[in-house]
Amino acid sequence: MATIKPLPELLINQIAAGEVVERPAAALKEILENSVDAGAKRINVQLQQGGVKQIRVADDGVGIAKDELQLALTRHSTSKISTLEDLHQITSLGFRGEALASIAAISRLTLASRQAEQSHAWQILAEGKSVSQLMPSSLGQGTTLDVNDLYFNIPARRKFLKSEATEFAHCDETFKRIALSRSGIEFVLQHNGKARRHLRAGDPAQRIASVLGEEFKQTAAWIDEQSAEMHLHGMVALPAYARSSRDTQYFFVNHRFVNDKLISHALREAYRDVLHLERHPAFVLFLDIHPGSVDVNVHPTKTEVRFREPRALHQFIFHAINKALASPQNVSSSEEPASIARSYPIYPKTGQAQADKVSQPASFYGTLFGTEARTTPTTPVNIAVAPATTPDQSITVKNSQDNHSLGFALGQLHGIYILAQNARGLIVVDMHAAHERILYEKLKQALDQHEIPMQPLLIPVTFYAEHLEIAAIEENPAILDQLGFEIAVLSPTTVAVRAVPATLQHADIAQLARDILREIREYGASQILTAKRNEILATMACHGAIRANRKLTFEEMNALLREMEMTERAAQCNHGRPTWFETSLADLDKLFMRGK
Repeated sequence: MATIKPLPELLINQIAAGEVVERPAAALKEILENSVDAGAKRINVQLQQGGVKQIRVADDGVGIAKDELQLALTRHSTSKISTLEDLHQITSLGFRGEALASIAAISRLTLASRQAEQSHAWQILAEGKSVSQLMPSSLGQGTTLDVNDLYFNIPARRKFLKSEATEFAHCDETFKRIALSRSGIEFVLQHNGKARRHLRAGDPAQRIASVLGEEFKQTAAWIDEQSAEMHLHGMVALPAYARSSRDTQYFFVNHRFVNDKLISHALREAYRDVLHLERHPAFVLFLDIHPGSVDVNVHPTKTEVRFREPRALHQFIFHAINKALASPQNVSSSEEPASIARSYPIYPKTGQAQADKVSQPASFYGTLFGTEARTTPTTPVNIAVAPATTPDQSITVKNSQDNHSLGFALGQLHGIYILAQNARGLIVVDMHAAHERILYEKLKQALDQHEIPMQPLLIPVTFYAEHLEIAAIEENPAILDQLGFEIAVLSPTTVAVRAVPATLQHADIAQLARDILREIREYGASQILTAKRNEILATMACHGAIRANRKLTFEEMNALLREMEMTERAAQCNHGRPTWFETSLADLDKLFMRGK
């Protein structure tokens, strides 16, 4: 019969290693966190064979005292916390006191360190359960940890490791996370003797660009929001940079990388209105919060956390990201904001007086957006070249180019795109997608204010209806009224649409009504104005938007451009696709090899 007995220390450490050091990247993470906690200003990482053969990390931090080196390799020994109160307000990255002991139990480890007041460095060697005596060493101030032959004494565990390239990729990702969290530290990464990354100390924007590339930085909005004890700052990529995977998502809580479901949900909700299909957002965000408001002692890997007030945090993150995505013209970064504006569509809101000045007479706004009676276009254009302009028109365009990022219309292309020119070059607009976003935002605002204007139809539109459609009308009159519809049942198989939202009066009324009734049946009255509110408004906007092959006058095209400049999230349609692109004169010059 088996008896209860204490486990040997080596076995205990190896069990702990199974939780903390599941692969070389996990060991690298623990070592790097110790270097950061030691106040290092420069950290050098050298890897061999994806970190399996060697992980060597050298820093210039405060170092470890001579008489504490051996203690550093003992389980539950740490300088980070000492009381229960400390555990509830953790400010360091490491705190468990398990990492070095666990790594030493499954590798051949050399730990060397020197504090500023010491005349020279000291080192200690560990191999499995064997630990050497202290020995003098040659080293400047700081600590060097050399981990060799990971899992040499656990061959079964080593067999589960992947290829060298895969293990290095995981190490590189760990390196990037730590480097992003501490832009004031210089980081160097080498693999098999080759330099892979050299990140000089700088501000957060510079570090983000160095790690993720200029493309990310130039297509991202800078966030800096404060609420009570919470401060959120960093960069969120605008939807055009959306990814097919979650490979560019970095969220840090008090400079600690976390993977939290609450935070992920808040971010997904903020992007829901602008992201296309299964695309994923990209971001580098830092949340500063009082240490007592977050529990990081949840999992050995320390990537999971719990928050004291999760609902408040969720709302704070959601509204901060939503604000940045809705108004990318408010971008501000530690570097020149114009560098972002030059590289990605940024559209300033236009004051009403300025819009009236440029757009006189303004009656064509009603023609395009359904707020006035429809008039017949007098100057249809369906070509890709600009017609001649009068002197007054030329002066207006020239004087207004700098004030309107989307410029002024030149013509239409194949009845689908609007071509426009601004001060920087050529603008191409998908007129249906752009108009769809404008209508969508107008409907959302009107519904929020319970003021969707209803337009009675001079001649009601009647159509055959199925039993479920009849039931949806009879059971949901209040919902239909809130959405701006008046639909009456004329017979068991016939209904009449007597009024629709004013912005949708030129849509296919019968098909619009069918789609609305279908969504009411599918989602149910309880969700149609809450959880599924945006989906049904998007359906309505799609029906009311300009269709392909409709010829627009110059006034209508320019009206659309001005509305886009004043509409939140106008750079994407309701499905997350881009609504416009810009090509600079410099890019056009390159295409035609001008100046060569």
